[in-house]
Amino acid sequence: MDLEQAQKLWQPQPGWLNTASYGLPPDPAWDALQDALAAWRVGQGSWEDWGASTDRCRTAFAQLVAVPVADVAVGATVSQLLAPVAAALPAGARVLVPEVEFTSNLFPWLVQAERGVEVRTVPLDELAVAIDADTDLVAFSLVQSADGTIAAYDEIVAAARAHGALVAVDATQACGWLPFDAARADVVVTGGYKWLMAPRGTAFAYLAPELRDRLRPDAAGWYAGRDPHASYYGPPLRLADDARRFDLSPAWFSWVGAAPALELLLEIGVEQVRAYDVALANRFLTGLGQPTGHSAIVTVEVPGAQEKLARAGIRAAVRAGRVRASFHLYSTTEDVDLALDALTS
Repeated sequence: MDLEQAQKLWQPQPGWLNTASYGLPPDPAWDALQDALAAWRVGQGSWEDWGASTDRCRTAFAQLVAVPVADVAVGATVSQLLAPVAAALPAGARVLVPEVEFTSNLFPWLVQAERGVEVRTVPLDELAVAIDADTDLVAFSLVQSADGTIAAYDEIVAAARAHGALVAVDATQACGWLPFDAARADVVVTGGYKWLMAPRGTAFAYLAPELRDRLRPDAAGWYAGRDPHASYYGPPLRLADDARRFDLSPAWFSWVGAAPALELLLEIGVEQVRAYDVALANRFLTGLGQPTGHSAIVTVEVPGAQEKLARAGIRAAVRAGRVRASFHLYSTTEDVDLALDALTS
């Protein structure tokens, strides 16, 4: 789809530079959600139809990150999808994590301390060289929430493979604008409500088959069944043979709103999204006399920046003591220039 044509499908108020906090829905996603809510209100909707949106999302996500759809589980949050991986670590396992890592990809490992699981942290740029023969799992965000730094994915994976360590990646701040091959890792988790522009309560996990066989689906319910609609009542245990055994029963309306957004991203193409988003981020950096980069998320340190942006109607975030701006399909050069005027006046 032509990018200029696609951008007509969003209705943002000027000044939204905060997709790293949450993304804005395109019109098809918003309309689908409103239709489902209206049907729910009067009892005319079919929950089976609402539930079918979940598999549309699963298929679209698999295509976005280049993995088989059978290897994708769906859930509600990143930490929930990582929990079975953490629980399957052997007692005394050693986990390596960057020093400044979003806690959804940190707490699941730390809570295993009572089993002797040890978590070691190092600076992100030292992660690959810090992997050694004692490392059982390395966990990191592909793009850091705090400042938008892109991890050295290929180097980290290569080092992990050289030492027989598992790789767990949080792609929440990457998936939707940064192309990558999820199948290189053992587990890749993604929250849907940021760059995928889905409602909150949608999350995905790529689970490599070799890893999946070592995990126990402790949260399994009817939706994790081999045939969910034949799994409502009674034994025996009859779980799906693929990643669906780790599914949570979907919060219908979140997935109804998610499916059109993910399918639109596929139609536009993530490479085109990256080029657009990063160009806006670099326009912003250049306007502040900063070196350009390769991320759609940037942080700046300007005296009084948060107050200046707020007065100009620019919505950004403060992370790790710096103003964080993030740029996506509905961001415009006018938004960037408005922010620059506010910060440089």
